[in-house]
Amino acid sequence: MKQSLSLNVNGRAVDVEVEPRLLLVELLRGVLGLTGTHVGCDTSQCGACTVLLDGRAVKSCSVLAVQAAGRCVTTIEGLAQDGELHPVQDAFIACHGLQCGFCTPGMIMNAVELLGEEREPTPERIAHALEGNLCRCTGYVHIVESVQLAARKLGEAAR
Repeated sequence: MKQSLSLNVNGRAVDVEVEPRLLLVELLRGVLGLTGTHVGCDTSQCGACTVLLDGRAVKSCSVLAVQAAGRCVTTIEGLAQDGELHPVQDAFIACHGLQCGFCTPGMIMNAVELLGEEREPTPERIAHALEGNLCRCTGYVHIVESVQLAARKLGEAAR
């Protein structure tokens, strides 16, 4: 039996009918067509499906869509504003923090949450914040450099 679900996705109101067992990642990708949120492992180990739920990074493969009722979901597609990439997205490009790109959305979403809490995180803190995301290409060096650059850009913009 389907149930009505109202939530905010990337700044817009969404009203849909969903099966109670539908995962948030399935709602985002299949129902809403937001394919930037990736499905990697289906066991919440890789972090490719990370989105922000009320500003907090969550693995959307471990959240039922109905648990997001009345809440705000931000996906990788929702970070850009007025045609401008988010500073974290820009930094990942500038520092080659992406290779194949599969883990990138989850890495970026976790970095956005981290930089919302801390403006000058240490490399160790960045690594700790990203430890729930797996990358097979970069060895994380460029990813950490990307987050450091984004932190500097956000710090300069705040001044």
